[in-house]
Amino acid sequence: MSEIQPARVRFAPSPTGHTHLGSGRTALYDYLLARQTGGKFILRIEDSDQRRYVPGAEEELMHTLRWLGLEWDEGPDVGGAYGPYRQSERKEIYLQYARKLIEMGKAYYCFCTPDRIDKIRKEQLANKQNPRYDRTCRMLDPEEAAKRVAQGERHVIRFKIPDGGAITAHDLLRGDITVENSALDDAIIVRSDGLALYHLAAMIDDYLMKITHVIRGSEWLPTFPLHEHIIGAFGWQKPVFVHLSLFLKPSGKGKMSKRESADLIKDGYSFFLKDMQELGYLPEAVVNWIALMGWSYDDHTEVFSLDDLVQKFSLSSLNPAPAAINYSKLDYFNGLHIRKLDKERLAREVKPFLLKAGYVVDDTKLALMMPIVQERLVTLDDIIPFGGFYFRENIQPELGDLVGSKMTSQETVLIAREIMKILSELPELEPAEARLRSLADAMGYSVAQVFGIIRVAVTGQKVSPPLFESMAIIGREKVLERIQNAITILENMN
Repeated sequence: MSEIQPARVRFAPSPTGHTHLGSGRTALYDYLLARQTGGKFILRIEDSDQRRYVPGAEEELMHTLRWLGLEWDEGPDVGGAYGPYRQSERKEIYLQYARKLIEMGKAYYCFCTPDRIDKIRKEQLANKQNPRYDRTCRMLDPEEAAKRVAQGERHVIRFKIPDGGAITAHDLLRGDITVENSALDDAIIVRSDGLALYHLAAMIDDYLMKITHVIRGSEWLPTFPLHEHIIGAFGWQKPVFVHLSLFLKPSGKGKMSKRESADLIKDGYSFFLKDMQELGYLPEAVVNWIALMGWSYDDHTEVFSLDDLVQKFSLSSLNPAPAAINYSKLDYFNGLHIRKLDKERLAREVKPFLLKAGYVVDDTKLALMMPIVQERLVTLDDIIPFGGFYFRENIQPELGDLVGSKMTSQETVLIAREIMKILSELPELEPAEARLRSLADAMGYSVAQVFGIIRVAVTGQKVSPPLFESMAIIGREKVLERIQNAITILENMN
């Protein structure tokens, strides 16, 4: 349980591209803490940097969160008492607080040009110094600086890091983090276009929206001391900060990045949540999987529903150690959650994959298929190899597959004719298995050999769900048509 009841948490992504696994995990942990404590889960869009804005990214994000089952209580599309919930709509709020920092002597106007800043940086690097602003404008008379601003001179606003001493920021997972102020830069908090940077905007928003817990990625640890300074400058109560573990590549070597996704997709995986649905993963499986990348309940329980996680999640069980992304584990969870689905939902989930593959789907057949394919599916798109043949108008088996094991094509066609004769004489397919077993014995072949011929003829595959149950779903007339087609192929081989 959380130390603060109820918790107000925010998931605050930037709409600068596709939503990745790390963002999904952060949103999940936010959601779990809010639901567990009877608090609020807030969606805030941090789009102040319009130069990096990607059209459609916000819509994709919302769709993905809802697909995962993570509904928010406050946000751009649902409103709330602390809006607006897009940073681009809160510009004047940030400027008000930035000016307050200047009035308090905690920030200052900086008029240095980009060229000058670049020159300083190059000189510092050449001297093997850490690049940082040289604080030239920090020395300006505040009244003189204000006049230059009033005259329209281009400027930014920088936060004034205190001289000397150190700052200690507390992270729930990592404890106290102490940094000498001399190691910190006077960071820009408002750009020349008047838009606040994350460092200022997020701290203001967290305060005004009464956020109790900030759960975010470890990439924010280097600027955590700066954020502590800004919060302290206003004298605000600090939220509980939780910096989550880093994601490593599946190999466990090196940080996972968005750039890796192009190679992953070739293997049927992705770093982006938008792809998970298209690749045939259930939201239940994805939630289960990402929950365990940085958190554990005990040393043996692995399978969780979203409701289970709400009950069992705790911040104290988070692990700050880097987590390697294990896609085999995702497949494992997906198979488990597929088998937990009721047959009606499974049919709804697999149908789009069949339609996308060009099949005309008979819903009655689809429903009949579910009991015999459900145990075999790892991803939803596995329905194509395991169930596509049910809806195919014509089956054209590979010649090599159609010839029976350890048989010639001549032997195979003789057996196929006998199979056709038996099935043609039966008004129903139900007694076919026993008759065909007897045929195998009579002709001196194994049951596997005879059934293998039928399987390839009827399904076009050497591997399929249970043969005779599949034949019943396909229907007698279509089965006879496919066996006759196989006979014709075999005859043309001889």
